[in-house]
Amino acid sequence: MPAGVPYDDALKRYRPGVLPTLRRDDSSVDELLKGYHPDHGANAHVALSVGVNRAEPCQPDLARYLQANALVDDVDLAGAQLVTTDVLVIGGGGGGCAAALTAAKQGARVMLATKLRLGDSNTVMAEGGIQAAIGEDDSPQLHFEDTLRAGHFCGEPELVAQMVMDGPDVIRWLIQLGMMFDQEEAGPIGGNLLRKKPGGASAARILSYRDYTGLEMMRVLREAVDLDPGIEVWNRCPVVELLSDEWGHCAGAVIYNLEWRTFVLVRARAVILATGGAGRLHLNSFPTSNHYGATADGLVLAYRIGARLRELDSFQYHPTGIAYPPHLAGGLISEAARSAGAKLINGEGERFVDELKPRDVVASAILRECAQGRGIERDGQIGVFLDTPTLELENPGILAKRLVTLTHLAHKCGHDAAQEPFLVYPTLHYQNGGVAIDKHGATSVPGLYCVGEVTGGIHGRNRLMGNALLDILSMGRRAGTHAAELEGRVTASRAGIGHVHAWQRELTLAGLPLDVKAPQLFPTYAHFDLRVDAGVRSSERERVVGGIR
Repeated sequence: MPAGVPYDDALKRYRPGVLPTLRRDDSSVDELLKGYHPDHGANAHVALSVGVNRAEPCQPDLARYLQANALVDDVDLAGAQLVTTDVLVIGGGGGGCAAALTAAKQGARVMLATKLRLGDSNTVMAEGGIQAAIGEDDSPQLHFEDTLRAGHFCGEPELVAQMVMDGPDVIRWLIQLGMMFDQEEAGPIGGNLLRKKPGGASAARILSYRDYTGLEMMRVLREAVDLDPGIEVWNRCPVVELLSDEWGHCAGAVIYNLEWRTFVLVRARAVILATGGAGRLHLNSFPTSNHYGATADGLVLAYRIGARLRELDSFQYHPTGIAYPPHLAGGLISEAARSAGAKLINGEGERFVDELKPRDVVASAILRECAQGRGIERDGQIGVFLDTPTLELENPGILAKRLVTLTHLAHKCGHDAAQEPFLVYPTLHYQNGGVAIDKHGATSVPGLYCVGEVTGGIHGRNRLMGNALLDILSMGRRAGTHAAELEGRVTASRAGIGHVHAWQRELTLAGLPLDVKAPQLFPTYAHFDLRVDAGVRSSERERVVGGIR
């Protein structure tokens, strides 16, 4: 990549309050994406060698991970404790909580196992808001069309239609749980919900709370789960393998307790994977906006047991990740800033893209500017300016009132967002593809459901801002309800890891190594060591079975 314009030189050209004209660009969207988006290029994907998606394209780093050996074998599980439940939810973010709450409401006994703590997830880190067509100038039909168009018409129309139709009811449900939203005006009984227009949308339908919507959403969901007597939460208990029965159906999972370093076998008549995305694999060597536990665990486990996946070569790079300072690289500056009017400016002082185009277009335009020497370089980091000072000049107080997270982040790194623009560069943000599901969240493996970012089919090959939060709640509630209604229970003697043995044979026949193992659970720089503590006393092992609240 050519060197960019030195930061000090770019800052001299920058004029807060003076909006540059948008540079004319005669290239098509297809040319821009194929030329600069990381999903494209000669080495952008490889063909899978094993599994139900054999011969289909996959991002190279992810392919190695999907085609890895299991972390556990029969010896590891020989002395494991056994626990039974009706519905096992894996993941403690918004999708997992929504699924657990609705399953419990149907009368099912629910266990929710989460790798970190309940709520530690990408949901908490979602800043911009949630989409729902509630305005008089909007409709689910427009939302449907916008979503399909942004995803390059690769989304499943039935799944998209279901999600957008659920939108208004999801918002009502959140308000009933106690979630707060920004309002247009105050009054004796409150005002109208403030709606903002996101990139790629035809109407203003983003509902938010400041720029930490996901945190506020997770607050009420976590409280609801904690107060529900039908849900047992197991914190710091990642799932390392699924269990299968003699018919190949999903029959539970293997949990590894991080505190006691022991395995627990959980038998369930239904398993719901809500494990999130793959950002912490740092695909294509990009920084990421994802939380610490986003290591594609659900993709690996679902694929190994035989679930079909889709769009494994498609990922979203959010346009405005922090480029400087380096220790915050990849951290997100919400699209809410651009929705409010913040512009992108290159090293030559030009606007070079419509900031409210879909995310893949805006990210590709930034990558093009940097590749062609019009980026801005500072201490080895490159990017473009996000013009927050002009936004503040035109809307006094907006940074402190509507972009609280941005203002706080700027303060922490000694940056005054009202006086100096941010240096931004695309960050790995979202996994567009994933496990193929039906309208209930059910996969091709009976007994296994998936919700949220671990799935594919709703967002196509690019996601609109705000649709992720709607997706996890819409599908989470549906999957929880359907899973709780499954008939039949499976006894302990019928569950095991027979599918792992079949997988190992397939890897050997394909000439793939057995020493590469997954799921990874944590980023490689975490230096995490999976081992079993054989010295745990029996009384302590009973505490493992009871879970840790």
